[in-house]
Amino acid sequence: MPMERAIKMIDKTGDNKSKGRVNKGGRPRKQHKRRQIMAAMCTPLEKKLIEINAQRAGLTVSEFLRDLGLKKKVQVKIKSLPKNVLELKGTLNHTAANINQLARKRNSGDELNALERALLNQCVREIQNLVTTINTYLK
Repeated sequence: MPMERAIKMIDKTGDNKSKGRVNKGGRPRKQHKRRQIMAAMCTPLEKKLIEINAQRAGLTVSEFLRDLGLKKKVQVKIKSLPKNVLELKGTLNHTAANINQLARKRNSGDELNALERALLNQCVREIQNLVTTINTYLK
């Protein structure tokens, strides 16, 4: 059947959807086409394991990773330290600044006076106490 005759037949049926075109058939278009690409870095071994796991699940790698990312609950890692650890860090930073000032003065050729020597001894005691606190925290 010639093309013109097919178009006339469609027009006579009142089919407004086709608008004079012959239905070519085939798979319908997806409403939401996946066009975005995401890249993930992994080792060759990790890549192979992901491919094997996807194959075992009967999915493509894209489907497998999408399912993992969208359906699986991910445990969120909280990157905040306990309050006592933050306090130890602050004390260590303060002590380090004091020692740095004393070392700078000593390295410039100046002698330490009695007050500075006392401050240095206090810093040493603070460091020893911090080491003890850290050791008890880790036990």
